[in-house]
Amino acid sequence: MRAVAGAAAPARQHPTDADPVLLIHGAWQGAWAWDAFVPELAAAGLAFEAIDLPGNGTTPAPRPVSLDLYVEHVRAAIARRGRPVSLVAHSGGGLVASQVAEADPDGVARIVYVAGMMLPDGMAYADLVRDVIAEHPEAAGIGPHLVWSADRASSTVPEAAALAFFYHDCDAAAARSAARQLTAQPEGGRAVRPRLTAARFGRVPRLYVEATADRSVVPILQRRMQALVPGAAVVSLPTGHAPQLVAPRLLAEAIVPFLTTTTAAADRRADDFTAQDFTAQDFTTRDFTTRDFAPDDFAAKAPQRERTP
Repeated sequence: MRAVAGAAAPARQHPTDADPVLLIHGAWQGAWAWDAFVPELAAAGLAFEAIDLPGNGTTPAPRPVSLDLYVEHVRAAIARRGRPVSLVAHSGGGLVASQVAEADPDGVARIVYVAGMMLPDGMAYADLVRDVIAEHPEAAGIGPHLVWSADRASSTVPEAAALAFFYHDCDAAAARSAARQLTAQPEGGRAVRPRLTAARFGRVPRLYVEATADRSVVPILQRRMQALVPGAAVVSLPTGHAPQLVAPRLLAEAIVPFLTTTTAAADRRADDFTAQDFTAQDFTTRDFTTRDFAPDDFAAKAPQRERTP
C-alpha cells in the first residue's frame, strides 16, 4: 500500500524510549548529507547519529573499502549504543543497511530506505539498471557522468552533474554546497551484491520512501526494487534524489511514525507491516514544495550529527 505525504501534520510527542537512529549516507557523500534533516529528528525527541562510512566523508579507510568493511563500521556504531537501532539509509546506503540487517537482525529494529537501493539477494545496482535501460534510458542516472580514477578504483561526480541529477529541486545555495562536498567514492563500496536471507534480513520491518522526481535512482528503479524485495511499507514524496535536503520536514513527517512504532510492531515480520499501520493523520495529500519553507530553513548553521537522550 502506498501513502502520499503532504502538508505539515500537527506536532506530536514521541516516546523517549524510541530506538536510536543511525543515519547512513549514500555514495560520494558523508555524514554531512543529513545536516539539514537531523534537527527534525531532534525535534521529535529521537536520539540519532549520522556516520561517515570508511573512505567517505572525512573518515579514512583502514583497509580497502568493501561492503564488509561498511557493515563492520555500522555494527560498531550499533554496539556503542548497546541496544537495537533504526537505520535510515539514503541511496547507496540502502545496500549497507540491508547487509547490516542480515548480519545483525537483532540489532536492527527497522530500516528506512530514502530513495534507497533496496536490492534483492545477489543483485548489483548495475544489474537493475541493465534490466530496464533499453526501455527507460533515464535509468542510467548519474552513471555516464562519473569521472573515474586512472585505475577505475574510484569515481567522482562533477559539480554540474550533481546539481542536475542529485540536487535539481533544492535551494540553489544548498545544492551548490552539497555538490561541492562530494568526494571520491571507492568502487569497492559501490559495485556490490548484497547477500540476504528471509530468515535474517527478511524479518526486519522496512519502510521505503520513494522520491517521485528522482533523476538518479529514477522512479522506475525504485518501483522495481519494491517489487523485487516485497514487504516494505511505501511512502511517496514529490522530491528529487535528496528529500533530506530539499524537504527535511516532509521527510520527517513521513518516517517518524515508523521510527516510533512500538516494540511489538517492530518485532513483526516485514511482510506483515504495511502503510495501514499508520493513522490517516500521519499523511495528507496537499502538494508539498520548497515554498513551504522559510528562507531561514536554509541558513548556514553548525551541523549537529549526533544526539543522545
